[in-house]
Amino acid sequence: MAVKTQMLKGLLEGCVLEVISRKESYGYAICEELNESGFADLNEGTVYPILARMEKGGWIECEKRKSPFGPKRKVYSLTETGKNRLEDFKETWKSIKNNVDNVMKASDEYEDKYEDKE
Repeated sequence: MAVKTQMLKGLLEGCVLEVISRKESYGYAICEELNESGFADLNEGTVYPILARMEKGGWIECEKRKSPFGPKRKVYSLTETGKNRLEDFKETWKSIKNNVDNVMKASDEYEDKYEDKE
């Protein structure tokens, strides 16, 4: 489980940036979109610290806006730095995904080759 948690930490930043790049959004809505995309056990307690780090790092900016359902909401949008970070993430992800796919494909081919001989 610790390996999954470590892997998710880096990936979630890129995913949160991607969600915000599509449209300005607030924490709960970002969490909901990530849940709908397959991160089923993700909760706001995970997303809000990521948003805080990104805001502190200058990747996103926050504006408090009126909400029809109570107190003002923090609505997040990407800064130029955030847009650049997202592009870097996408390039890195493509490279890593390709490398992992190659390793897994080679592993599958190895198993197919040697399982047939047994």
